[in-house]
Amino acid sequence: MTARTVHGVIIECVSGDIAHQSDMDAVVNAANAWLRSGGGVAGAIHRAAGPGLEAECAPLAPIEPGQAVITSGHDLPNRFVIHCLGPVYGHDEPADALLAACYRNALKLADQAGIECIAFPALSTGAFGYPMEEAARVALRTVIDTLKTRSSVRHLRFVLHTQADRDLHVRVLDELIH
Repeated sequence: MTARTVHGVIIECVSGDIAHQSDMDAVVNAANAWLRSGGGVAGAIHRAAGPGLEAECAPLAPIEPGQAVITSGHDLPNRFVIHCLGPVYGHDEPADALLAACYRNALKLADQAGIECIAFPALSTGAFGYPMEEAARVALRTVIDTLKTRSSVRHLRFVLHTQADRDLHVRVLDELIH
């Protein structure tokens, strides 16, 4: 685990499973437009949350790239799931602005719900094809800028699939804050 404090908020980068972040108030789902189970992060979250999550999501769909919606966590150890639809790289443009909007909108919902601890995956980097380093720069820059004005979030965690992805996020975070 590597953590830094920025604007009074702990930002940490770990490798692990987003569906097993029991010390977080909320986890962020790398959702599809219809907010259904799928592969990757969405599949892991939906499997761990149980069928109630998909039932709660159904009337909220579809969502557009950059948008976020919030639901309860169901069988997850988290009170909330914030679902973000990231851009498909090379298709949804401008990809960087849409990806940044995901993080801003998720943090806005977290603030409105009084969420103090939130875990993000690397949105859009799986099946949506966003290059990891480029996505990390957008994500971390947006989070750092947005946390200047957010009142509730005190602990933000990036949960990355591999150690290499974690190391990359730590490097980018250090570049942005130094």
